[in-house]
This record gives sequence, C-alpha cells and structure tokens, in this order.
Amino acid sequence: MPIDPTRPYDDSNIFARILRGEIPANKLYEDEHALAFHDINPQAPTHILVIPKGPYVSWDDFSARASDAEIAGFVRAVGQVARAAGLVAPGYRLLANIGRDGHQEVPHLHVHIFAGRPLGPMLAR
Repeated sequence: MPIDPTRPYDDSNIFARILRGEIPANKLYEDEHALAFHDINPQAPTHILVIPKGPYVSWDDFSARASDAEIAGFVRAVGQVARAAGLVAPGYRLLANIGRDGHQEVPHLHVHIFAGRPLGPMLAR
C-alpha cells in the first residue's frame, strides 16, 4: 500500500531493518551515507536500490533535513553504483517513488536503478 510521506519516519520499515542488520541484503555498495543492494523483486535485468543511511521518508524530507555531506554522499553513491555496475555506456533509469500518487511502498527514501535492457517510455499512457 502506498505511504504518506508527510508521516513521521517509521523505524520498523524494511529498509531501516536492513540498515540495522536485522534483515539480510545482497549488498553492492556501502559507505557512511548510503547503502546499495539488489532488489528482491527485480523489475529489470539489473534492479538496484540505493538508500540513504539516515531516517528520511521522502526526497522532500531528505532535501530539507539531511546535511550537505549526507546529500552529496548519497548522490555520489548513486553515480558510483551505476559506474561500478557498468551501466553508464548502455544507459540506465533512476526512479524515486514518493507518496501515495507516486506509489511509494516503503517509507524510507530510496532510488531504484533499472538497467539491462531497453526500458521503453518513462510512463505508460
């Protein structure tokens, strides 16, 4: 069920539990600001999730409350993951679902990296 990004952060969400080590993840990258791992239900041949380590619900929440170092570190992590996975030359798509209309399902900011095949138009018409 899509979530409301204006609600307080819920530290029982699956990504918070992954960050605490309570749930395993197939990690690809980790530093002080971000964690990247394979999606357990991939929607493309390559489907990676990148999450900030701080308790942020949405892009709006992150951009308003995160430190400059957290923001820069997270954005750099997304780029580093894409480069390390060899996605730059063939291309990839970034997607962040926010709120009910954006169909956000986990109340922790996350960016999907999709690649591995032509992805078609951005939105179904």
